[in-house]
Amino acid sequence: MPPTGPRDAEPEATLPRAVAITWGMAASPLRGPKRELSHERIVEAAVALADTEGLSAVTMSRVASSLGFTTMSLYRYVTSKEELLQLMQDATAAVPVPAERPDQDWRSALREWALLVLGAYRDHPWMVELRVSPTLLMTPNNLHVVDLAMRAMRPLELSQEEKLGVLLALTALVRAYALLEHDLAGDEPGEGGPGGEGPAWFAPEVAALYRELVTPERFPDLAPLVQSGVYLGEAMSAVSEDGSDFEFGLGLMLDGVERYLERRGASQPPPAGTEPTPLVDESVRRDKRVREAVQARREAERRLRQALAKEAEAVRRAQQQPSG
Repeated sequence: MPPTGPRDAEPEATLPRAVAITWGMAASPLRGPKRELSHERIVEAAVALADTEGLSAVTMSRVASSLGFTTMSLYRYVTSKEELLQLMQDATAAVPVPAERPDQDWRSALREWALLVLGAYRDHPWMVELRVSPTLLMTPNNLHVVDLAMRAMRPLELSQEEKLGVLLALTALVRAYALLEHDLAGDEPGEGGPGGEGPAWFAPEVAALYRELVTPERFPDLAPLVQSGVYLGEAMSAVSEDGSDFEFGLGLMLDGVERYLERRGASQPPPAGTEPTPLVDESVRRDKRVREAVQARREAERRLRQALAKEAEAVRRAQQQPSG
């Protein structure tokens, strides 16, 4: 007789299809261009299309055409555009996982985690256009990002709920800044990025006109900021050591976490004079070899998940067989 117990009465759990695909638990179609096409190839093509032409260019027909297949062929692997977007989001969340360093303090670790996630948004600006959903939060690459943040907070004497609160606050900051960069980038002449990155936001004659409109009489506290050029994107902000507005805001948020810990008597500040060591330098993160290593790691993890799924299925079938 098969084993009985409380679990026998429970309905069999099923994952959303997009999540199952990312975990390697969704079978490939039995018919169609099985050898030439795969979930990975489809997602890579869709990401490349979004990177070059924007998210609006990603359609099932465009992706299929770029791969040399019919749209119907894609539907054998991906059932909808929404599912494809979810797979794309998980793929772009594959950030390099740095080796653990016991000597790194929590503050510099969280700082570099935030910069790492912001780097992923900058590599794929269209990511901010995707809706955050519970489905996306449970894909393996997204969970790797969360795990890295929790690792940074390991030495902190905070409850799991408090650590989750810190994670949500930092995530909101990163996403909001990435969205601001995306929206302010512009594609019209004279528009550029925030903080003086690239061309100024406005043409010189337009900026001069705004200076005339924003007078101390009408805007007594804003006018100095406009006259300085920072508000108009003409000058680099100097509020942080490297001139990054994001780093300044991030520092304020980490100051708040540190102050919260101090009030509870649980702070473990880094030794005086120590400099934060980046988890992954920007140039290293963009290196072709690093990207290939990340891809290889993802593929190995996918195969491991498939093997574990097959093992679990074999165990389940064995348990259902009557005992001899």
